[in-house]
Amino acid sequence: MEAAGGAEEGEAEEPGGRGRHHPIVAMLDLPFLPFCAFVGGLGLTCVAFVIAWCQHWHGGFSFDGSSRTFNWHPVLMVTGVVVLYGAAALVYRLPQAVSGPKLPWKLLHCCLALTAFILAVLGLVAVFRFHNKQGTPHMYSLHSWLGLITVLLFSCQWLAGFSTLLLPWAPTWLRALYKPIHIFFGSVILLFSMASSVAGINEKLFFSMQNGTMDYKQLPPEAVFANTLGLLIVVFGVLVLGALVKPSWKRPDADSPDSCQPLLSGEH
Repeated sequence: MEAAGGAEEGEAEEPGGRGRHHPIVAMLDLPFLPFCAFVGGLGLTCVAFVIAWCQHWHGGFSFDGSSRTFNWHPVLMVTGVVVLYGAAALVYRLPQAVSGPKLPWKLLHCCLALTAFILAVLGLVAVFRFHNKQGTPHMYSLHSWLGLITVLLFSCQWLAGFSTLLLPWAPTWLRALYKPIHIFFGSVILLFSMASSVAGINEKLFFSMQNGTMDYKQLPPEAVFANTLGLLIVVFGVLVLGALVKPSWKRPDADSPDSCQPLLSGEH
């Protein structure tokens, strides 16, 4: 096995000592577990930021249909379709998943994604309950369109993956055909979740400061805090996507039809 950070056989180093010892290459070849710990901490920071934003500037949480009911929406969405969804995507990059049996990690991936989907649905319930209570129209903003598309894609992705890649009735050729589609739309959904989250943060800032004492353009503390949350979400998503495309962190059989074995297939 090629050592981490090593050049391919026969590859010449660039003049000036650049090549396999280049610091950028060494940085990109860092071990997965420290990277995973950093991304996990970043995800928890995103959740902590959105909770603090809703608690400190918008009165906390309740289920009475008021704005405090709405506050569940950003918390559940960021926790579900961003952080937990990103965690589910990274499960197969863990060293134990790369070298060991795949079935336990399939089940963990499925459970994390299902939990993320449930939180997303609860987040939609919160915002629709708030809109109904306040008489606010539904589905008129770009944020709402992106968010609904994200959740619909997510539901289709989970159902198709569960029925095709996990349950035993799908033939091998169908699993092999669907797997790259599943992987592609996994990244697309994460991109959509990032875009809808950032759009939602910006929309909430405009609404909350429309009748406030300080305009958004004056960059008050709430705007700085929420803008920082948006940047943290983008960085989290970009790091997850970067981990997914890094070849040395993939399972050796990641593109093999044999790796598409379903539940109860006798995988060892």
